Amino acid sequence: MKDIHGPIAPAAAASRVQAPPPLESPPQTSIRFALTMLIVVLIGVGLSAINPPHPADFAIEHILTAIFVIVLVATWKIFPLSRRSYALITAFLLLHALGSHYTYSEVPYDAWSTRIGAWFGAAEFSLDRLLGFERNQFDRLVHFAFGVLLVHPIRELFARLNAISGAWASFSAINAVLAYSLVYECLEWGVALIMSEGVGQSYLGTQGDVWDAQKDMALAGVGAVMAIGFGWVTARFITRKSYRKS
Repeated sequence: MKDIHGPIAPAAAASRVQAPPPLESPPQTSIRFALTMLIVVLIGVGLSAINPPHPADFAIEHILTAIFVIVLVATWKIFPLSRRSYALITAFLLLHALGSHYTYSEVPYDAWSTRIGAWFGAAEFSLDRLLGFERNQFDRLVHFAFGVLLVHPIRELFARLNAISGAWASFSAINAVLAYSLVYECLEWGVALIMSEGVGQSYLGTQGDVWDAQKDMALAGVGAVMAIGFGWVTARFITRKSYRKS
C-alpha cells in the first residue's frame, strides 16, 4: 500500500529510533552525610598512623587509599553516590586502616579474643584454636569484606554509567570485584619485587601460603556473590511483604 503521507523525512525516521534508556538519577545524599563519612575515614586512618610497627609498609598500604578518597571527594558534586554506598565504602576503609596499622598478617585479633574471653572467665580462649586456624586470617577477612562491602557501590556505578540494571548490573559488579582483586594482587607482587626483602614480605603477608593470592581473590568473589544474593533475597522479601499489605 502506498504511503498517503509521502516519503518519510530523515528527521522523522530518526525520531522513530528508540533512544537509549536514560541514566539512573543521582541519589539524594546530603553533603553533611558525605562529610561525616569522610571525617570518620580520616579519623580512622589518623589513629592507625600512630606508631605503626612497620612504617614503610603502612605508607605503601595507604597509597591507594589516598587516591581512592581523593577521587571520591573530587567527583562528589558531579557523581554523588548513595548513602548506602558511602557507608559501605567507609566500613571497608576502616577495616583497611586497622590492617595497615599492624600489617595484615600481624593484626592481633586472637590476642583480643583471649582478652575478651578472660572477661567472661575463659582465660585460655583462642579464636584461632576454636576455628582451627593455623595462620593469621585477618587478611582473608578483609579480602572477603572487599567483595561484601564494595560490590554494591560498584553495581551502583555500573547502573548509572551504563544504564543497566538487574542481573546484568550485578554480574558486571561481581566481575569488577574479581578483576580488581587480580589487579591488586599483581600490584602487590610488583611492589614486593621493588621494595627491600623485609618490607616486601611484610607487605605481601603470604605467611608461607603459596596459594595466598588465589585464595584472596576467591574470597573477594565469594563475598561479592553473597552480598548480591543477600540483596536480591531481601528485595524479594520486601516486595512480597508490600504486595500482601496492598
